[in-house]
Amino acid sequence: MATTSVLLPGEQIPPSDLPPTKKGTLTLGPNLRHLPPSTILTTTSGSLHTDPKKAALWIDAPHGRYQPSVGDLVVAQIHHGSTDTYHCALTPHTAYALLGQLAFEGANKKTRPKLESGDLVYARVKTASKWEDVEIECFNSSTGKADGLGPLKGGMVFNISPAFARRLMMGTDKEGRSKGGVVVLEEVGEKVKFEVAVGRNGRVWVDSGNVAATLVVGRLLMGCDEKGWSVEEQRREIETCLRPMF
Repeated sequence: MATTSVLLPGEQIPPSDLPPTKKGTLTLGPNLRHLPPSTILTTTSGSLHTDPKKAALWIDAPHGRYQPSVGDLVVAQIHHGSTDTYHCALTPHTAYALLGQLAFEGANKKTRPKLESGDLVYARVKTASKWEDVEIECFNSSTGKADGLGPLKGGMVFNISPAFARRLMMGTDKEGRSKGGVVVLEEVGEKVKFEVAVGRNGRVWVDSGNVAATLVVGRLLMGCDEKGWSVEEQRREIETCLRPMF
């Protein structure tokens, strides 16, 4: 991943900042707009990120609103159900995403999960367009397997910025270092067992089976997001928060 300078709304992406492409096709992520034939403009202020391997680029707005994109993993909350569909909240004050009641691994009318208002699911965005409802699903439609998606039982949900959520989901490089500069989950995980589901919509679900440990993980994530801790600052905060538990 590469990051360039901060851009303002309406600025054109310089051709020199575009990732190379083999087939001449770029993948535009959040907060970018294409004006044919070859102009790419920003729609909000933020830092430009590129992924040369995927020929992709996007703008991360530190406190921007989440815009669903196909393939995004999200933590969604059931608001209400209808005959064949659950209506789910991805973020406050936006239209509900639609989750089919059979959009789960091996689900049929007898085995489908019975979800109530307030329940949480980890899902993938199936369709996202300004002209139609957002649809999500809790299984891999190519394989029929859950692949870690589905209802989330117990635990707690913590709110973070969508930009920080993207950093959490970048993974590690060949040396095992976090590409997003966030080491909280890996380093706390060496001392405390917990499960986590990170949603691109700015929600993180954490469950350690212990309320105190779950709160520590959530508060560390929110602190890192809000205060912009460096890797060394994260490690000091982790040591301080975990010391009373051992």
